[in-house]
Amino acid sequence: MTDLTGPLIGVSFLGGVGGAIALAETPFPRPWADGADVRTYFRGSRRAARLSALGQAVSAVALARFTRTVARLAATRSPALQRTAVAGGAVAAVSLATSAAAATTLTLREVDDETALRLSRRAFVAGGPVHGVGFGALTAALVLGGSADLPRWVVATGLASAVCGAGSPLYFLWTPAGWLIPAGRFPGLVVAAVAGPLLSSRPATAGSRS
Repeated sequence: MTDLTGPLIGVSFLGGVGGAIALAETPFPRPWADGADVRTYFRGSRRAARLSALGQAVSAVALARFTRTVARLAATRSPALQRTAVAGGAVAAVSLATSAAAATTLTLREVDDETALRLSRRAFVAGGPVHGVGFGALTAALVLGGSADLPRWVVATGLASAVCGAGSPLYFLWTPAGWLIPAGRFPGLVVAAVAGPLLSSRPATAGSRS
């Protein structure tokens, strides 16, 4: 049976982001925004923020399920690759859920500037650099585990995405490195959407092309 959780990861996340942009009354606050800007967004664009958080939550659930598929595939290559898939998938799912919870909290109750800033930063750190590291590890395990059955462009894109994801915490040392977060995430979503259904329909022992 074809596993569609790979495509669902991206569809839910991108749907939430796209819908939030369309509904928002003001631009989403940047990571360096102050508490007043954060409160303004989450008070005035509650529907947008909740839709984005819902997309993250659904994506986190899909990631947890998808991790099982990747771990089974990686186990056919090596135990170390399987452990990488499990650890990466767990970090990716939990961090995205944490980001969604922090954002949702900001829409449910009034908070002072300091609390708003703390929750906003928690949402960014969890859903940005931390998620990038976990998702990068999961993506690497996916394309390495299925390298014999995947198009070369998918493998290359997945490895490039994994490298960017692993480097995304460099943002804390050098702000322009924040571009590594989307550079790792969006190609990785494409890889999951393409590789997931292809590999889940193959026998677990598949390891080479005919």
